[in-house]
Amino acid sequence: MKTYFLPLVVSGIAWPCLAQTSPDISNQPERSRALGVVTVNGGQPSSLPTQIPTTIEGITREEIETRINATDSEDALKYLPSLLVRKRYIGDYNHAILSTRASGTGNSARSAVYADGILLSNFLGNGIANGSNYAPRWGLVTPEEIERVDVMYGPFSAAYPGNSAGAVVDYVTRMPDKLEAHVAAGYSSQPNQLYGTNGTFNSWNSSASIGSRSGDWSFWINLNHTDSNGQPLTFPTVLQSAGVAGSAGTPVTGAVAGLNTTNQPWLILGAGTQYRTQQDHAKIKLAYDITPTLRASYTLGWWQNDAKGRSESYLKGPNGQPVYSGPINIGGKTYNLSPTAFGLSNDSQTHTMHGVSLKSHTQGSFDWELSASLYDYGKDQQRVPTIALPAAATGGNGTLQDQNGTGWNTLAAKGTWRQNGLLGLQGAHIVDFGLGRDAYHLDIRKFNVAGDWQSGPANEQSLVSQVGGRAETRYVWAQDSWQLAKDWKAVLGLRWEDWTASQGRTATASSQLNYAQRSESHLSPKAALAYQLARHTTLKASLGRAVRFPTVGELYGATSGGVLSFINNPNLRPEKSWTSELSAEQDLGNGLLRATLFHETTKDALYSQLIPGTTTSAVQNVDKVRTTGLELAYSAQSVLVRGLDLGASLTFANSKTVANAANPASVGKWQPRVPRWRATAYATYQPTDRWALTVAARYSGRQYSNLDNSDINADTYFGASKYFSVDLRARYQIDKQLSAAFGVDNANNAQYWNFHPYPQRTYTASLRWDM
Repeated sequence: MKTYFLPLVVSGIAWPCLAQTSPDISNQPERSRALGVVTVNGGQPSSLPTQIPTTIEGITREEIETRINATDSEDALKYLPSLLVRKRYIGDYNHAILSTRASGTGNSARSAVYADGILLSNFLGNGIANGSNYAPRWGLVTPEEIERVDVMYGPFSAAYPGNSAGAVVDYVTRMPDKLEAHVAAGYSSQPNQLYGTNGTFNSWNSSASIGSRSGDWSFWINLNHTDSNGQPLTFPTVLQSAGVAGSAGTPVTGAVAGLNTTNQPWLILGAGTQYRTQQDHAKIKLAYDITPTLRASYTLGWWQNDAKGRSESYLKGPNGQPVYSGPINIGGKTYNLSPTAFGLSNDSQTHTMHGVSLKSHTQGSFDWELSASLYDYGKDQQRVPTIALPAAATGGNGTLQDQNGTGWNTLAAKGTWRQNGLLGLQGAHIVDFGLGRDAYHLDIRKFNVAGDWQSGPANEQSLVSQVGGRAETRYVWAQDSWQLAKDWKAVLGLRWEDWTASQGRTATASSQLNYAQRSESHLSPKAALAYQLARHTTLKASLGRAVRFPTVGELYGATSGGVLSFINNPNLRPEKSWTSELSAEQDLGNGLLRATLFHETTKDALYSQLIPGTTTSAVQNVDKVRTTGLELAYSAQSVLVRGLDLGASLTFANSKTVANAANPASVGKWQPRVPRWRATAYATYQPTDRWALTVAARYSGRQYSNLDNSDINADTYFGASKYFSVDLRARYQIDKQLSAAFGVDNANNAQYWNFHPYPQRTYTASLRWDM
């Protein structure tokens, strides 16, 4: 017996509505919607519970291929409401942090990213610390693998940890039911002019994949290679007021005058952190249907990255040669440049990901799933010189930072009980429940290297620093979806979490601190109510508590000796959030219109901030942050004329610090990196079956990076500026198997910042063959 699905348009996606059920396992988990609560059906591993009681948005593979110049997996989120990924260049592996309605791009630990149920979010730390990064591991998914991406807004499901306070992103990747193969190649080019930099930065990408199903076995193999040249991201500077009047120092020219984020005059001396990154990705997925209703799955992901960060000095001496260090004289003032003012870095990383699951899919009274995953930093090293250019380009002393062995693992058991084995009956219950454990291990060792920083061995007798520790969370949760009446549905949930941090240590060459073990337990209740007000109108209300525990990096991960340093705090308190939303959804027949009022209050919010006047940041608890906002979202197909699809969103967020005894100047100020206004819009027109033309735009209002909003000049290095950016894409289906696409990102060539500069106008072209 087959399963038939009737299409229902929800948030720009053709969600299927279950018309007739079957005991057969489906290849992909499907989503259907009733009374505003999305239901998950399917046999493929997925992190989503079967009942999703709140706002969900998403995008399909077909929409990504048609609409988005996608060079990395995070690009799939580009036009979804209230989301921003801080992607600075193609292949950005260490700063591409997700921002949500009430969380900025400094809070990576306040959103959860999964791929086929495997955790990609890096909860070893939060945000960026010198030499360490805690962005999601986007590189373990490639654009051509994606079947669909779903985003659940807010901590309203008991199935997720407190890190879901902002959003949960779930990537579902390909698992074919017949033989298919794909080959693709892409090219990008970014002309860039900023300060004294004037160049073109190009990137290349190639991929191949094959998959099939034979009897009870199915498989998917994907290979991807990226070779990317990013624009400069950092800029050595000196305050003009730091200069000493006189004639001492080497006279130089080329410095660019400007204003810093507090409008103090400074000089930009050059450019740094221009990455040449070469990344390789390999993925194999295997699935075996033990019975028609029981599937075993295994995923192996492998990611390798070699990145070289290089610098350019704008300064020229009397002989016309670049100047990199020592005393210099600009306009009759002397400044002293450290040997590492113009830094170099070599990163080498090999990470692996494993995921296994055993999942039943009877759609009867009871289904269950067992799953486990492991993410391992098999190799993760960063080398930097401690001597000045130009000598550093060929060797000399330096340091080696080693994170080999760092990683995390998860273990979970889930079940679903359906009253009478039937869905949708008045008074019926669907209960999801589970238990599990998430464990994290951080180990960062930095040693001096003598002779050649690029290849020399670490001198383990010459320790610079060693930090690390472990954290573990054990949890039990349950969630009941209850059909109260014909037009009413309620979802009630409760999550219990028991957290332990242990083996914390912070050591330098001259001292060592060992920290005592800590433990805390918390309950997080969830509730949602949906009402079918009219045939095409649904009202929803959701409420949830989230407890986000401090990460190992925040507790123990002090760093020093680089461009930026970080002070840890072993006594941090968990941040506790109450989030609520009220939504109205109108089915337009060919689309959906949604309005959502949201509110969040967070106590003991965790932030890392630069200490004024230094390059050192410290992590702290902020007493209370409050956010109230409104989100509007619209999507429709074949609007006015056949083949014209439209989508748009508008978000207003009033997000402010309302109590902070440790920093009174921040009270009443805007939460860092959360703009008051943001918006997206796209229009895709398919005049024929061969052509698809898209224009899309994104807007973000004014932002601040500092808790006290002292960074009043946003349009400069270190700033967080507003922006308006327009993207273009044209896709042409040459024949049944071959397609080509050309695009322009940031076609209006906006110059905007999020501490680092975002890419300027970028041209993309791709060719794809599908069998």
